[in-house]
Amino acid sequence: MAIPPNATALVSTQWLADHLGQPDLRIVDATWYLPAQKKNAHAEYDERHIPGAVFFDIDEISDKTVDLPHMLPPPEKFASRVRKLGIGDGSRVVVYDGNGGLAAPRVWWTFRVFGHRDVAVLDGGLMKWLAEGRPVDDIPPHPTERHFTPRLDNTLVRAKQQMLDNLKSKRAQVLDARATGRFNATEPETWPGRRAGHIPGSLNLPFNQLLRPDGTFLPADQLRAKFAAAGIDPKRPVITTCGSGVTASVLALGLDLIGHKDVAVYDGSWAEWGLPGDTPVEPAA
Repeated sequence: MAIPPNATALVSTQWLADHLGQPDLRIVDATWYLPAQKKNAHAEYDERHIPGAVFFDIDEISDKTVDLPHMLPPPEKFASRVRKLGIGDGSRVVVYDGNGGLAAPRVWWTFRVFGHRDVAVLDGGLMKWLAEGRPVDDIPPHPTERHFTPRLDNTLVRAKQQMLDNLKSKRAQVLDARATGRFNATEPETWPGRRAGHIPGSLNLPFNQLLRPDGTFLPADQLRAKFAAAGIDPKRPVITTCGSGVTASVLALGLDLIGHKDVAVYDGSWAEWGLPGDTPVEPAA
């Protein structure tokens, strides 16, 4: 049985509890923290994780040839790493994180970029799982390596030149997941060495507005209202962006949940665009 098909790419904690231990199911802990938070996601995973879960290190499974944080890795690196995690072409993948839905959507999106569609996010993540008294352990898994074939889907990702081209064509709407103060340059930019502000013409919807306090996503009608209030036209393509491409994926997942399929993530996001250089910024400094 495949992950439940949706307009949703979510599974509930009850669904996961009912399917724990099934041989084709792979559970992935994608917990990640901003450097300023000074927390060790891998150490937390070692202390407790959903039984059988493997740890996906967003910073390590990335492109190390560029001086930008956790950019998408080359296909062969992604395939090599997930094979070692026991994830193969026929695996059902459920991704969660331990910090309120911040990072699991990034890994959901990454699997989809590399052609793996049988992937979902655990709604509410580890926080909800623990609140319900469900099992965790500290046992290191020993997955059997599986064959994974990467099939790169370039329609789901955008690079800097494509973003510059979009400034002229205005084909796609650009939606920024950062806090409104950072977007409007009324609060300091948290990435060192980056200018304050946003991509000209972009819209703003802080990613946490799509989530309830328990980390679960709002129902579809409320998600539609949030995107509409942000100015999104549901009939036009959307490119999501944020500080470094992580919470942009929360918006991408939210759009997927309401059936909007023409969505891409700007991988470099503000970590790239905000650098001094040829990228225009609003409000102008």
